[in-house]
Amino acid sequence: MASPDAESLVRDHTVYSCVMGSRAFGLATEGSDTDRRGVFLAPTASFWRFEKPPTHVDGPAPEQFSWELERFCELALRADPNVLECLHSPLVERIDDTGRELLALRDAFLSREAYTTFTRYATGQRRKLEADERTHGAPRWKNAMHLLRLLMSAGDLVRTGALTIDVGERREELLAVKRGEVEWPEVERRMTRLAGECEEALGRSPLPDRPDRARVEEFLVRTRRASALKDG
Repeated sequence: MASPDAESLVRDHTVYSCVMGSRAFGLATEGSDTDRRGVFLAPTASFWRFEKPPTHVDGPAPEQFSWELERFCELALRADPNVLECLHSPLVERIDDTGRELLALRDAFLSREAYTTFTRYATGQRRKLEADERTHGAPRWKNAMHLLRLLMSAGDLVRTGALTIDVGERREELLAVKRGEVEWPEVERRMTRLAGECEEALGRSPLPDRPDRARVEEFLVRTRRASALKDG
């Protein structure tokens, strides 16, 4: 059996794909891109060759990116913000039985570790915004909007134990930041307040301390085995 090429992995073996970015966050405006993210299951037999299947594929369509299932699960267990949000997109475009099982595992990936990864990512993005403001006199307002959105999402996750990525009624408040209608000092105050609220909520969060790695691994092994039997 020849190893599938990257394009055929996405075309023929995707188990889950969704729209992300502004459209999933409820922040799309005229001209917004359509960012697509997906998960493909490389056939088990393709791992038996010296040349292994890729852990991710960029494309083949514009603004499209996909992970191989194992890599996706690894990143989700590490509470990678982009991957966790992908699992919670309200805009699912393609899904099969394996994809439905993956979505049924969403709670297994969530833990208090998400607080660390979300806030670490937010801190890095804030430093970039501050550098832009010092260098150019203003931050990149679109990035500032998305950072506020991320901090809101992190706070909701820590407080409730559930990850919701659509901003809902906060849409206009965030779009005003994107348009540059909110002064940078006020945006900074909001960032600081949201980060503080998230930290304060951590001690009484309903989230478990660690993700359920064993449950995810059982799913992965079972899925790999089924693929091997199917191809055999």
